[in-house]
Amino acid sequence: MKLYHGSNIPIARIDLNRSKPYKDFGKGFYLTTIREQALRMAEQTVRKFGGTPFVNEYEFDETFLHNGQMNVKVFNSYSEEWAYFIVANRDRNNKEKIHGFDIVVGPIADDRVGIQLFRYLRNFIDMPTLIKELKYKELTIQYYFGTEHAVKLLKKL
Repeated sequence: MKLYHGSNIPIARIDLNRSKPYKDFGKGFYLTTIREQALRMAEQTVRKFGGTPFVNEYEFDETFLHNGQMNVKVFNSYSEEWAYFIVANRDRNNKEKIHGFDIVVGPIADDRVGIQLFRYLRNFIDMPTLIKELKYKELTIQYYFGTEHAVKLLKKL
């Protein structure tokens, strides 16, 4: 399968040390199967940091999601388990990595995630409301690669 990563630069080598913490599935390298979505992320990155929008393309053998060679977590839809996972990963009080997965696949949370997590953590909304509020406009899946072992499976195109 082809996966795409939007950035403000071409990425010659994936460096997990440059990844930002407190993202949906933790500190790691994020990709999508939708080229247009990666381009939107690249444009967003350019607005923040400058540069030129660039979509990095990779080939990934998806059999690694199911063959037992990698520690993989797949969220097939928005769920309470997915929401708790995102809450834990985005919690800035968690200084350590909260999971040991090489790869996580699941829905992207809506861009307003910070506001919704603030509301949930202060008991302004309940879990069903949080899940509803975190749903992206349309179901879009993200692929998280969080270990060197996982990143080596991505072949740059």
